[in-house]
Amino acid sequence: MIGWTLFAIFLVLMLAGVPIGVSLGIGGMVAIALANSDTQLFGLFAAPQNFYASIAKYPLLALPMFVLVGSIFDRSGVAQRLVTFAVAVIGRGPGMLPVVAILVAMVLGGISGSGPANAAAVGGVMIAAMSRAGYPPAFSASIVGAAAATDILIPPSIAFVVYSVMVPGASVPALFAAGMIPGILAGLALMIPAVLVSRKHGFGASERGEPRPPFWSSLRDAAWGLAAPVLILGGMRFGWFTPTEAAVVAVFYGLFVGMVIHRTIRFGDLFEIFRDAAEISAVIMILLGLAGIFAYSVNTLGLADPITKFLTGTGLGSTGTLLLLFVILLVVGMFLDGVSSFLIFIPLLMPLAQAYEWDVVWFGVILTMKLAIGQFTPPMAVNLMVSCKMAKISMEETIPWVMWLVVSFTVAAMLVIFFPQLALWLPRTLGY
Repeated sequence: MIGWTLFAIFLVLMLAGVPIGVSLGIGGMVAIALANSDTQLFGLFAAPQNFYASIAKYPLLALPMFVLVGSIFDRSGVAQRLVTFAVAVIGRGPGMLPVVAILVAMVLGGISGSGPANAAAVGGVMIAAMSRAGYPPAFSASIVGAAAATDILIPPSIAFVVYSVMVPGASVPALFAAGMIPGILAGLALMIPAVLVSRKHGFGASERGEPRPPFWSSLRDAAWGLAAPVLILGGMRFGWFTPTEAAVVAVFYGLFVGMVIHRTIRFGDLFEIFRDAAEISAVIMILLGLAGIFAYSVNTLGLADPITKFLTGTGLGSTGTLLLLFVILLVVGMFLDGVSSFLIFIPLLMPLAQAYEWDVVWFGVILTMKLAIGQFTPPMAVNLMVSCKMAKISMEETIPWVMWLVVSFTVAAMLVIFFPQLALWLPRTLGY
C-alpha cells in the first residue's frame, strides 16, 4: 500500500507540473513517514541524511567541471575549425555535410559530455552551412540533434558520472571506456540514413564541384580542438589524473584555447559562462539529492522486489526482459530527460540486473544509449529542442526526417544488447 502511495504521489505531482526532482523527494518523504507511522519525526531524519549522501560523492566533483567545459568550448570557436577540417577530409557533395556534422559532434563529445551543449556548438555552425547548401532546416535540425546524442556515450559523459555514483561496481573509467565503441557505432549508424536520404532527395547537390578547404592549414587550425579528447582520455589512461582531475584540466585547457589561442573568449564573458555552468550543475545536484530520498524509500520498503519477481516470472528470459525494458524506457525517454530517467528507474531496475546477473557496466551503456535516443525523439527531446530553436522551426517539422535517425540509432543499441563485447571489450582490455 505504501508503495502505491509513493508512486501515486510522484505521478500526480509530476503531471501537475511540479518539477520531477521535487516530486521524487516529496513522494519519498511521505513514504518514509508512512513506514515509520509511530515515529514519523525520527523516520524523516532519513530524508536529509540521504539527500546529503547522494551528492557527497567524490566522482560528482567532475560533473560541474564537465558542464563548464561544455560551456567553454561552445564559445571557443573550436566547432567552426573542426567543421572546416572535416570538410577538407571528406569533401563536398550530397550527404557530406551531414556526415561532417556527425563527425564534429563526436569529436566534441570527447570534450564536453553534455548533449544540449554539443547541439548548440555544432548547430551554430552546421545549420546555417547546410541551409546554404540546400538542406531543409528540419532535416538539418534533425541531423544536429541526433548527432549530439552521441555525446553522452563518447567519454567524458555526464550520464556515466551520474550512473557511477548510483550503481556500486560501475567505475567512471570503466564506463568511459565501455561507451567508446558503442558511441562510434551510433555515429556510424546515423551517417547511413543521413547520406541515403540526402542523395535520394538531392540535398547538397549544389556543393558538388566546390573546392575543399586546404588540408594542412585546416588541420593546423583544428589541432587544438582535436588534441582536447586526446589530452582528457589519454591523461586518464596513463594515470596522469583521475576523471575528476581530468575535468579540471579540460576546463583550464578550454580557457587557454578560447582566451589565448583563438581569442574568442574575453574576460567579460567568464561571468556568464561560469553562471550558466553553475545553474545547470546546481539543478543536476538537487535532482540527485532528491532522487536519493526516493531511492532510499524504494530500497527500504522493498518496492522493487515485486517488479523483479514479476518480470523474472514472465518466462521472457534475460534477453527478452532486456528488450521489453528497452521498449518501455524508450517510450519514457520521449517524455523525460536522461538524468531524470536514470534517477527514477535505476533504483527499480538494479535488483532486476542482479537477478539476471547482468554486467553493471554493460547495463549502464545500454541504458545510456536508450537515453541518447530519447534526446532526439519527439515530443520531449532536449537536443532537438536546441537544434530546432537554432533552425527556427517547430519540432513537429522534424518528424519525417528524425525518425529515420531514431531507427538507425536503435539498431546500433540492439547490436550492443546482443553483442555485449562491443561495450565490454575495451574496459576489460584496459584492465578496468
